[in-house]
Amino acid sequence: MLRYVARRLGEAIPTTVGILLLTFALFNVVGGSPAEVILGKNASAESIAAFNRKWGYDKPLLIGRFGSLEGWGGLEGCLDSQFFNFVGGICKGDFGYSVENQEPVIEVLKRGIGPSLSLTVPILVGGVIVALMLALLAAALRGGWVDRTVLLASAVLMSVNYVVWVLAGQFFLSFKAGLFPVWGYESAFYLVLPVAIGILSSLGPDVRFFRTAILDEVYKPYVLTARAKGLSPTVIMTRHVLRNALIPIVTYVSLSIPYLFTGSLLLESFFGIPGLGSVSINAIHSADMAVVRAIVVLGALLYQFVNLSTDILYAVLDPRVRIGF
Repeated sequence: MLRYVARRLGEAIPTTVGILLLTFALFNVVGGSPAEVILGKNASAESIAAFNRKWGYDKPLLIGRFGSLEGWGGLEGCLDSQFFNFVGGICKGDFGYSVENQEPVIEVLKRGIGPSLSLTVPILVGGVIVALMLALLAAALRGGWVDRTVLLASAVLMSVNYVVWVLAGQFFLSFKAGLFPVWGYESAFYLVLPVAIGILSSLGPDVRFFRTAILDEVYKPYVLTARAKGLSPTVIMTRHVLRNALIPIVTYVSLSIPYLFTGSLLLESFFGIPGLGSVSINAIHSADMAVVRAIVVLGALLYQFVNLSTDILYAVLDPRVRIGF
């Protein structure tokens, strides 16, 4: 097991370096001059030069100049470039300075991460639990009216656009019925409606995928053996079938985990929740590239981390994975 984990960690290193290189190129090379983006195209040459000098954009992109000192002094000069300063800042938790908010980017992210997690974690956990329960019920009673009802409801949920659920919930449950607040983030009660909408809108594809993954295991020989031993259908479905169906389910769920940290753009915008989704939109509108770059980098690195964790979890759920590796 340790050997498997070590090899997966080794494979993750070049991918992470590639992510950092690509992000750096997008924001420092392809995106044009950060000074012109923030100061405007009509900014004077003196203002642009002062901005570049202040934030280090006047340094070489990838490889700096060798210092005049011998040995490590020369290496330090070589590493004095925009890219290595960018990577070094990330390693120290320094994502730059937000010109719009006049504070370090890390402080902006700290304010947004709490509201985003309080919204997206209940949506993910609640959605997975409800979808798994419905999928297990449909698979256990496959072919019957319960199964057909679940499939029909899933198709209906998948057919309705996400924005429709948001607008309908706000209009009927908030504006007309007055059951929930429409806007704000003053208490946990303000999250009830957006969380419910998030769970409801995700049930359609989740239930169908989970049901398919479970049915792939139902007809395998070990299920017939379990039945021949006299095990109850509930034990067979929950203890045996579900465990073996977890690998595709874990893969499916893991793709949603990075969004827990980057926030839900639509829900946060419609309900006035000051999470990272709202922070991203405001940063794009105000051309605050330091914040946008930080969110892109965090999202990319989180995908890498989640993929690595998922592969390790495969080895825990199925010993054949690490044996075959």
